[in-house]
Amino acid sequence: MKKVDVAILGLGTVGQGVVKILQNNESLWQKKCKTQINIKKVFVKNLRKEREVNFPEGVLTTDWQEIINDSEIKIVIELMGGIEPARTYILEALQRGKNIVTANKDLLAEHGEELFTACQKVGRDLYFEASVGGGIPIINPLKQSLLANNIEMVMGIVNGTTNYILTKMSKEGLSFEKALQEAQKLGYAEADPTADIEGVDAARKIAILASIAYHTRVKLQDVYVEGITKISPADLDYAKELGYTIKLLGIASSQENQVEVRVHPALLPLSHPLANINDSFNAIFVQGDAVGDTMFYGRGAGQLPTASSVVGDLLEVIKNIHTNSTGRLACTCYEKKMIKPMGEVLTNYFLRLHVLDRPGVLASIASVFGNHGVSLASVVQKSCFKDVAELAVITHKVKEKNIQDALKVIKEMSITKEIVSLIRVEGME
Repeated sequence: MKKVDVAILGLGTVGQGVVKILQNNESLWQKKCKTQINIKKVFVKNLRKEREVNFPEGVLTTDWQEIINDSEIKIVIELMGGIEPARTYILEALQRGKNIVTANKDLLAEHGEELFTACQKVGRDLYFEASVGGGIPIINPLKQSLLANNIEMVMGIVNGTTNYILTKMSKEGLSFEKALQEAQKLGYAEADPTADIEGVDAARKIAILASIAYHTRVKLQDVYVEGITKISPADLDYAKELGYTIKLLGIASSQENQVEVRVHPALLPLSHPLANINDSFNAIFVQGDAVGDTMFYGRGAGQLPTASSVVGDLLEVIKNIHTNSTGRLACTCYEKKMIKPMGEVLTNYFLRLHVLDRPGVLASIASVFGNHGVSLASVVQKSCFKDVAELAVITHKVKEKNIQDALKVIKEMSITKEIVSLIRVEGME
């Protein structure tokens, strides 16, 4: 029986989950890859902290040098999160010929090119399935299973916190603030939920998926990002009335050597597969020119689901070591495509505005839209309160810059009281 020594950096929620899986199913790994997996070192900040898992004396360490200088450690599992010192440790480990498994979406979204360049120089592995979608397999399918396809679109619900909040607002009529409080009580949202509710977490993930799908480096700063803090129960009620729901989506596509990559709330037809993904679940919808529509669904976070992806990567790296084929799945960003400006993005829009309730107002609004190339697919008018009417509009496909230019004019009109909502619409026929 072969033995492979590994080190784990970070023993938080996911790190302890990895240890649990490795310890509980030890005999299974020996059968699956004919290998004894030995956790030789675990890097932690505090040796005395109480944890759910136990180790023999000497395994826990606060000294990185004990890991980097140990030539018997062949694989480093980085689960610290954040940029530094994770970036430095991974680069040093690669330089020493060690292979890497990581769940670090922040690092990959911002420094992926640097890390994969270092991998190629030394012919070592860097696997990162757990960085997007927790326990959902999506990185490996895009890199291997769907390799025969030109990927037409990647669109996903990749943040469980925001999906839980929007589900509660839609199903139970909760306010955003109340739904967020529930998410925090259940552990779905952090004490500081900014990265989730402002869309930054989802943006990191769609940057990673877009880089793989379109073979070009997409960084966090390339992603248009809009969060869910402006979504109201009234928006969700309107969406439901019109046959839609609202989800925070990460969307990537490519046309004419340009990559379109964005994160924002969107109305989805109730018939769309992603429309029925609720609570904290994640799902990624992929369209390929050969395979057609596919969807990957499951737990997008959590201790054991995320650890499942980490251990799966670990076993693949072990197989590569045994067959002397590390570095086989190298970086696939061999093209340099432009990022499409958001103003050039073409989609449908849902607009809600308050206007004076008198004859000719709707015609005036429609005229401004028409002058800016915005065609209206449907209009619902309701009396809101005395002398003020509420208009709910869905447009045909139009460029972002056109609708924004039209709204600048409408906002300054004397008949306009307030532009309440502007939400993009995806999945319309």
